[in-house]
Amino acid sequence: METQIDKLRARIREMQEALQDEFDARRERFRYRVTRRRVIFEDDARRAHRAERESLRSFLSRAQFLVIVTAPVIYALIIPFVLLDLFVTVYQTICFPVYGIEKVRRRDYIAIDRQHLAYLNWLQKVNCIYCGYCNGLIEFVREVAGRTEQRWCPIKHARRLASTHARYDGFTDYGDAAAFQAHVRQRAGKSGPPEP
Repeated sequence: METQIDKLRARIREMQEALQDEFDARRERFRYRVTRRRVIFEDDARRAHRAERESLRSFLSRAQFLVIVTAPVIYALIIPFVLLDLFVTVYQTICFPVYGIEKVRRRDYIAIDRQHLAYLNWLQKVNCIYCGYCNGLIEFVREVAGRTEQRWCPIKHARRLASTHARYDGFTDYGDAAAFQAHVRQRAGKSGPPEP
């Protein structure tokens, strides 16, 4: 029997598809295509982009002093981000096969492609590479954590959260002991170590 939650999930999926269709339409408007994960702009679009590029000198002259002073703090975060990437990759490589969890593909979450935009100067390109990596990494880590949570403790929280990962909606309701125990019994029939 389809519940109200199932109906809402179906509507959300439909809306996500409509949103992706709109993004596809915009690709045509901005005259580019993606072929084998490579972005290819039409020649006239590339020329128009180069004409819009701001020089580095002009870009820096508009920057606020405190923005320039705090830049090293932002860039220093690359160290913990790379370490996080390394540790999460090692974790899922070792543990996911043992737990029977499908591995997360990094390339589905980390997109580094903005540096190919001709209307960006070299500093803007570096910033875009940094943001594409760090924000993509956070989404990658969120999916690894979500799959882990789905395996070991798929129970919704009692209070409403600002944001949840994609798997959260399928978790058992807080306080629904019977649904959780059914999940545990189902999981016990699959491979993996005993529950901690």
